[in-house]
Amino acid sequence: MRRFVPNGLARAAVRFKPASFAGTFVALMMSALIVSACGILLETGVRASVPPERYAKAPVVAAADQYARFVTGSGDSRSESADPLPDTARMDAALADKVARVSGVEAAVADFTFPVRQGDGLLTGHGWGSHAFTGAVLTSGDAPRAGEVVLAASAEGADVGDTVTLETAAGRADFRVSGLAKAGSGDASGVAIAWFSDARSPALAGHPGKADAIAVLAKGGTDADALAVRVKKALAGSGAEVHTGDARGAVEDHGLGYAKEMLTGLGGSFGGIAATVAVFTASGTVALSVAQRAREFALLRAVGATPRQLRRAVAAEAVLVAPLAGLVGCLPGIGLAHWWFGQLKDRGAIPGAVDLQVSWIPLVVAVGTGLLTALAAGWAAGRRPSKIKPGQALTEASVERLRPGVIRILLGLGALVGGGFLTVVAARSAGDDAANAALGVVMLFMLAVALLGPLVARLCAALFGLALRAGDASASLAAANSRTNARRLASAITPIVLAMAFASTLVFMHTSESHVSAQQLRAGVTADHVVTDPAGLSIDAAARAARAPGVDAAVGLLETQVLVPVGSGGDRWLQGSPTQGISGSGEQLAKVQDLDVRDGSLARIGTDRIAIDKTLATSAKVGAGDKLPLYLPDGSRTKPEVVAVYGRGLGLAAVTMDRASLAPHVTSPFDSTLLIRGGTAKALAPLGDVTDASGYAVEQNTDRELNAWANYTMAAVLGGFAAVAAANTLVMTVLDRRRELGTLRLIGSTRRQVMRMLRWEGLLVATAGIALGTAIAAATLIPMMRGLTGEGPYVPPLIYAAFAGGAVVLGLVAVTLPARAALRG
Repeated sequence: MRRFVPNGLARAAVRFKPASFAGTFVALMMSALIVSACGILLETGVRASVPPERYAKAPVVAAADQYARFVTGSGDSRSESADPLPDTARMDAALADKVARVSGVEAAVADFTFPVRQGDGLLTGHGWGSHAFTGAVLTSGDAPRAGEVVLAASAEGADVGDTVTLETAAGRADFRVSGLAKAGSGDASGVAIAWFSDARSPALAGHPGKADAIAVLAKGGTDADALAVRVKKALAGSGAEVHTGDARGAVEDHGLGYAKEMLTGLGGSFGGIAATVAVFTASGTVALSVAQRAREFALLRAVGATPRQLRRAVAAEAVLVAPLAGLVGCLPGIGLAHWWFGQLKDRGAIPGAVDLQVSWIPLVVAVGTGLLTALAAGWAAGRRPSKIKPGQALTEASVERLRPGVIRILLGLGALVGGGFLTVVAARSAGDDAANAALGVVMLFMLAVALLGPLVARLCAALFGLALRAGDASASLAAANSRTNARRLASAITPIVLAMAFASTLVFMHTSESHVSAQQLRAGVTADHVVTDPAGLSIDAAARAARAPGVDAAVGLLETQVLVPVGSGGDRWLQGSPTQGISGSGEQLAKVQDLDVRDGSLARIGTDRIAIDKTLATSAKVGAGDKLPLYLPDGSRTKPEVVAVYGRGLGLAAVTMDRASLAPHVTSPFDSTLLIRGGTAKALAPLGDVTDASGYAVEQNTDRELNAWANYTMAAVLGGFAAVAAANTLVMTVLDRRRELGTLRLIGSTRRQVMRMLRWEGLLVATAGIALGTAIAAATLIPMMRGLTGEGPYVPPLIYAAFAGGAVVLGLVAVTLPARAALRG
């Protein structure tokens, strides 16, 4: 550690030349900002929990596993992944009797939660037995029996003895109001509730013999943890899991699983990329800062400084600058994490009860990462100046080396070849395989640009300099400067390439998917009328529509997701695939929806027979006639036959199956959409909100645009960071040229000529960065979109022009402002 203690050289450099370290400070500060923000989100995803509300008075809760467990490999290579289920997994309701016999159990109550329609309104149905742990109490009447219901005392127009018509998964039926009740503290506030008899609730929910969970009430003085152990032993072999403490909250709020997965993915996967980019950029800035002081190091070597003293000085400078920069960067990093987390919560992606977790761990990691980056980059950049002879050091400080080192060139060529190989792999893949390969493409090409920067910069200067040499003296001088100082040019170009490549990839990936999706949706919905209802359509809406005058076909869609194993070999995972359960036959579906069938026939859709999108078929390595293993929304496993493969799964649904096979595995039995051929909007109006195919497409596209926020935010974070890094680097390079600019003024150049020369250089830097960034984005997006959508990327001209224009403005402003200050000096 003694070698890192700041020596006199380091302290003097930081004290008397603070401007030389300002760029390094900014780069390390921005790196800490990104790393700390993503680290906080990752930690929140790992530690997130929801305090129980419904089960607050039940110290122990038993429920089915709410994750799909997928095993790949065997032996030492065996691995298991856990993915949140799209819907609720349920357990055998009869297990409540078994739990009730456990020592220390006061009562074991099977709990049921399901949607109920009353006219145009939506109620939440429960079994009456839940009042034992929610605190609901009768205000009048009696507990419900078969064919009866207890309504909330606040319900209008209903009294004990009245008859109400309700719709459940079992169909429409009349129920006698046996009592009125006041909801308890465990019941959801602001929600209309209906209580049914426990014996009838499973059938009304559409899951005979199944319960959402079993709430265990303890006898007085019974320890909850000890009781949980006994309950777990009693349920051994049933597949049920036993929960205590805050883990009970996850049972009642299944959104927590998705929130944890999203936050860990955001903080881990995207955070890893963002942190890599941040460290990569910060190390480049540190290396530039060291390289700019090559003359000082050469003089120090000439007056007797030893290599060890120089290396120690560079390391000590990092110790002086990096920790402070990291601490300063962590403050806005915490702010960014709070803002990002709040936006996700406002959009419903995170349960309201989840709190952001901010501890010392991600902050220490952010500061430590910056320190290690500064030390490593400084060591690498200062290694040569400290090793060569004093005379040679003075020579190299005056004349730039013509090419990078051999090892750097070999690594750069390796990254270039690797990027090209992955481009070919991505072009031959489909679905997520193509997307995963394309991510490697952008990272490897960026690495190649960084390692081969001086060579790439010299090539860019030669190409773009042809146009400059045809201009005036200022333009010609800018071209000559760029060719002569390729390392300086490379340091300025790389961050712009980074910003352009990542922002273009993230944004245009979304615009491409949205464009193809919208096209498929417009072409795929051939129905004359589309009926929707926010509360879900009536259980018999399709049958009522089919009886309307002039209706030729009416098909209800029950929309959800299934999990499908995709990938190949040991690299397989579960992919969530949008699924539609159709109420009619395949022939009827063809009258209202054109799925663009490529193989097989929709007419065969039925029990254990499904149709899937071609991209999913490619990813899952199946075709018409093959069996496709999948997980239904509640985790039930099945292996239906694929009877048709179609081409419009991105805009419609990736999986199409019989509604009767899907309904028992979802919570809501009510169709979300009804497609109708023939009839009139007026006749169909009583069923829900009626629109035509084009209006429905607009509504669906609006929903997808809301989901684009995450992509745009990631692009803004990465692109914004890279833009700041680019501006920071350009400012550093201009300020380092004070001597050069002063010499130009002394030999007769006017201030205006010097400024014009610098603007031409800034324009060359921006143009080269835009061209290289665009090339990397294209190499990434073309194979990725071919694999995901079957088409090329869609690039809105205005958005691309905004990116390119922003890069040009950034380059010009970042050169002009410091140049004016330097010339004034």
